Amino acid sequence: MAGSTRPSFPAPSEPSLRRLGVGGGGGGGDRPLRAQLVVALMVIVVLLAVPLYLWRRPSGTENAPANSAGDASPDGVASGNLPPGVAPGDAAAEDERVKLAPAERVKCSAAANSKGQEGELCDRIEVLEAALAKAIRDNVDCAPRTGKQGNLNYVLSIDFNAKKVHVFPGKSGEWRGPQARKAAECVKRSLPAPEWDKLKHQYRYYLVAILATYPAPGSAPGSAPLFE
Repeated sequence: MAGSTRPSFPAPSEPSLRRLGVGGGGGGGDRPLRAQLVVALMVIVVLLAVPLYLWRRPSGTENAPANSAGDASPDGVASGNLPPGVAPGDAAAEDERVKLAPAERVKCSAAANSKGQEGELCDRIEVLEAALAKAIRDNVDCAPRTGKQGNLNYVLSIDFNAKKVHVFPGKSGEWRGPQARKAAECVKRSLPAPEWDKLKHQYRYYLVAILATYPAPGSAPGSAPLFE
């Protein structure tokens, strides 16, 4: 109809536009700002936590046993590093009177007259090696009395067939002859009887040598003349 007016529709309100996602209000711009704040806080927490952890973390040594008086000898040598047959506290005094080279495996074979192996090819009879070293140290006064420095190669034969041990002077030592044999017999008397059934071994016969070096008379501080 002429002159009639179109029906008017109310303009959508602002809350309705927001529900439809077309409103321009300021709430949408807050979301990126909040995310940035959260990330910044997390970074700050990490930066604070890492130094605190590094500062307070355990060193791993809190439960380690402290060295006790029984762990070392009076001269400062750890008891676990002493030569075979040497008791803690005796190392300094004994070393002034005789020095021992490491035990050498001269021979291992099926019998005394059989050709065998030597060196690293032979297994070690550690109990008897330690017993020989102790017997040498305990019998320094048995050394030849030559009046000068020298060495004697003590050779220990171990015969599992006959169940016997013997000590004699080896050819590689400076001291040989009657006095050297007497010293070897003196050392042999101090050897304890082997417990044959308890000794582990691969061969039936062994030769083990220990070179003992004795100082000249009076060269060791506080020592009495040994080789008059």
